[in-house]
Amino acid sequence: MLSRFTIAAVAATLSLAASTALAGAGDYTFEPVKPEMKKGDDVTLAIRLTNKQTGKPVPDAVIFKTRVDMAPDGMAEMESQVSPLPSREPGVYAFRTDLPMAGRYQVTLSAKVQGEPETVTGKVIVTATK
Repeated sequence: MLSRFTIAAVAATLSLAASTALAGAGDYTFEPVKPEMKKGDDVTLAIRLTNKQTGKPVPDAVIFKTRVDMAPDGMAEMESQVSPLPSREPGVYAFRTDLPMAGRYQVTLSAKVQGEPETVTGKVIVTATK
């Protein structure tokens, strides 16, 4: 006969396994470290990737696709080149780009997260000021 402690431990283990099994690409979110910055050339964008379930940053993701454009202001054709920069903080991914005019810019990212079979994608809005 199983003790109540054993039953509780098995139930907790199964619950944890089920929550891990249900994790998916939608369990992650990208957010700007600094949502507002001055317009200009060679601007550094820092984007944090967070696990929504734990609230913790996600280090060691592989960002393989990025795009910066002015789609939020109806000018998706206003695209800027994006270059990755070294990360200074776990879970924060930095990029160099140009924000040539004041307005809202959309940063679109695709990433592979360790242990996650699906691609994690997200869109972040940052604002460039004068």
